[in-house]
Amino acid sequence: MITKKWIIPIFILYLAFFAFVFDSAFAQSEKVQIDFFYSATCPFCAKEKVFLQGLQEKYPDIQINQYEVTQSSENQSKLKDFYREYNVPEQEQGYVPVTFTSLNYFVGFNEGIGEDIESCLKTCLAGNQSSPQKIKVPFLGEIDAQNISLPLLTAVLGTLDGFNPCAMWVLVVLVSLMLATKSRKKIALVGGTFIFAEGLLYFLFMAAWLNALLFISFVSFTRILVGVLGLAFGIWRIRDFIIWKPGVCKVVDEKSRGKILERMKNILKPSAVPTTILGVLVLAFGVNLIEFFCSAGFPVIYTRILAAQGIGTLQYYLYLAFYNIFYMLDDFIVFGFAFFALTRFNFSDKYNRYSTLVAGVLILILGALLIFKPELLVFH
Repeated sequence: MITKKWIIPIFILYLAFFAFVFDSAFAQSEKVQIDFFYSATCPFCAKEKVFLQGLQEKYPDIQINQYEVTQSSENQSKLKDFYREYNVPEQEQGYVPVTFTSLNYFVGFNEGIGEDIESCLKTCLAGNQSSPQKIKVPFLGEIDAQNISLPLLTAVLGTLDGFNPCAMWVLVVLVSLMLATKSRKKIALVGGTFIFAEGLLYFLFMAAWLNALLFISFVSFTRILVGVLGLAFGIWRIRDFIIWKPGVCKVVDEKSRGKILERMKNILKPSAVPTTILGVLVLAFGVNLIEFFCSAGFPVIYTRILAAQGIGTLQYYLYLAFYNIFYMLDDFIVFGFAFFALTRFNFSDKYNRYSTLVAGVLILILGALLIFKPELLVFH
C-alpha cells in the first residue's frame, strides 16, 4: 500500500500545476497588433509575409494588419501616421517592408530582423498578462506562475504517465515471482534488465514521435490534431475513473495476460544469462507497446509541446531523458523494495483510480491549450 508521504508531495505538485493552467488559460487578454506595410512587387515583403503567417500559427493571440502601399493612397497616408507616431527618422522612411509593433518598428526583412520581431512579439504578449502572476496553492501559499517552466511540466507529465495500471502490473507480477526465488542476484538481473530496457524503449518511442513532429514542422494542423487527441484521451481517462473497476490494465484481455504471465515464468526458469536477458528484452518490448497505447496521450502531447520550444537537438533529447526518469519513478520504487527489502511494494487500487482522474483532467487541459492557447505552452 502506498503511504501518505508519497501521496501528499506529488498531489501538491499537481495542484500547483493545475492552478497555473486554469489561471493562465482563462485570463483575459487583448490581441497584440502587428502592422505590416509592404509592396506587392517586393521580394523581401513576400518573404516576410510567409514569416508572419508562421508567427500567426505559432501565436494565435496576435493580429496582423497588412497594408499594400504602392497602389493605395489611403495606406500611404496611414504609413505616414505611423512614421510620426514612432518618430521614424527621415532617412529610414520610404522603404518596404516596414513592420510596427506596440514596442518598436522594423525596416526591411532578413533572418535577423525576423528573430528581432519574434523576440519583440514575445515581450508584447507577456505584457498582456498580469505581472507578476501570483497564484494561491493549498499548503504552499502564493507562487509566481512565471516560475512554472518546461522542466516542471516535464516532471509532472512524466510522473503521471508512469503511474497507471498498464505501466505497473507486469513489473509487480514479475517482482512477485522473483521474490519467490529469494535471490537478489536474480532480482538484479531480471528486474534491472527489465527496467533498463523498458525505459530505453519508451525513450526511443518518444524520440521517434518527436522527430516526426519536428519533420512535419509547426503547422496549425498538427497542433490542433494533437490537441483533439488530447481532449479525447482526457475524456477517456475521466470516464475510466467514473466507471472504475478494480484490476490491472484494461487494454489487455485475460488471454493475452495469461500469455505474458507464462512468458515471465519462463524467464525465471534456470537458464544461461544471455537467454534470460533476451527473454527480458522481448518481454519489455511487448509491455512497452501496451503501455504506449494505454498512455499515448501523455507522450504525444508532451512531444508536441517540446517540438514547439525551438531548442537545440541535444536539449530535446535531454528533456526526453528527464521525462523518462520520472516516468520510471514508480518502477524504481517497486524494484528498490524488492531488491533491498525482499518484499513486494504495490500501489493501492484507490490510488490508481485517482491518479487516472488527475491524468485525465491534466491531459484534457493541455489538449485545450494546444488548440486555443498554444503560446502558453512555449517556455522561453
